[in-house]
Amino acid sequence: MSGDLPVFDRARRQVWPGLVDLHVHLDKGHILPRCPNPSADFEGALAAVRPDREVRWTDDDIRRRMDFALRCAYAHGTVALRTHLDTAQDDPERSWRALAPVRDAWAGRIAIEASALLPISHYGDIEYGRRIADMVARHGGVLGAVVYPDADADALLDRVFALAAERGLAVDMHVDETLDPSVDAVDRVLDALERTGFAGPVTLGHLCSLSSRPACEAERSMARIADLGVAVVSLPLCNLFLQDRVPGRSPRLRGVAPILELAAHGAAVSIASDNTRDPFHAYGDLDLIEVFRAAVRLGHLDLPVAPWPAAVTSTPAAVIGAGGGRIAVGATADLILFSARRFDELIARPQADRRIVRQGREIDAAAPDFSELDDLDDRA
Repeated sequence: MSGDLPVFDRARRQVWPGLVDLHVHLDKGHILPRCPNPSADFEGALAAVRPDREVRWTDDDIRRRMDFALRCAYAHGTVALRTHLDTAQDDPERSWRALAPVRDAWAGRIAIEASALLPISHYGDIEYGRRIADMVARHGGVLGAVVYPDADADALLDRVFALAAERGLAVDMHVDETLDPSVDAVDRVLDALERTGFAGPVTLGHLCSLSSRPACEAERSMARIADLGVAVVSLPLCNLFLQDRVPGRSPRLRGVAPILELAAHGAAVSIASDNTRDPFHAYGDLDLIEVFRAAVRLGHLDLPVAPWPAAVTSTPAAVIGAGGGRIAVGATADLILFSARRFDELIARPQADRRIVRQGREIDAAAPDFSELDDLDDRA
């Protein structure tokens, strides 16, 4: 080690590489104070976000909320992330324009990759689909869609994969974010992959209905996911918040994808934050250790727990291709130093005393105060 770099005596305590958050929504983050979701369900979230986006999402508003969220993630130890950006028809490039200078400003601290977020039906307009794909390519992003039951789903999915193949883009889709066992859009996506022969990277997020579909059907789908080399990402905190929510009734189902079974089939499984402090998820702070601790408890990832830190480090790092997420000779010394010695200690406490090392030096790991955004809330 170079003589001017510090030496950390960890006394057999845990040291992790920097975290990689594969699925977040930076442009929606921290709008909850001005944009509540009275029903706290999925439809209520959609209804709440739309008018806020159309009226309040100026470049300055989006950039300030993005920067705030990134400072939170940085303080918690994140080194790379993929953010889904609302690519709405009224102004599809709105969030992309706002992200560009933020991404440049954060270069060297957090590597940021963006993915388009729009309903699969919007690709029904051929020219609009091309416009979106060209825009994503200009920004070095990932082509995306929200896939739900649609009579034209096969043709629409073929079009998405064709647009991505023509431009050399990866694809990331929101799929089956529901506990309705009759919803199996994931199989339509896999059919389209086989039909088109698309060879680029594909990531599927949510997959909640796999946990409620008949076991034999779910097993077939999961085996195909692994065989086709599709990466999957589970969003346990957001899905737990939204799924199986019925007024006046306690939830019966967890809403979390069958993580253990997906991994057993050989799929590359990541765990990520999803939404934070917005109508889709009222809580969260882009703290992947919080998400990991919850996932271990909710998904019974503790027998054994040892393989699962990869789901928030090396596995998503490989999907994004941004480096990081590993400890190795010659790798950048982006590390998290915990007081916990064993996994049971790490899961037992929030790990608020973690120390963050970036490029071999400890940083001030204080998250920003929420009051910084008070002036963006009409009711403040």
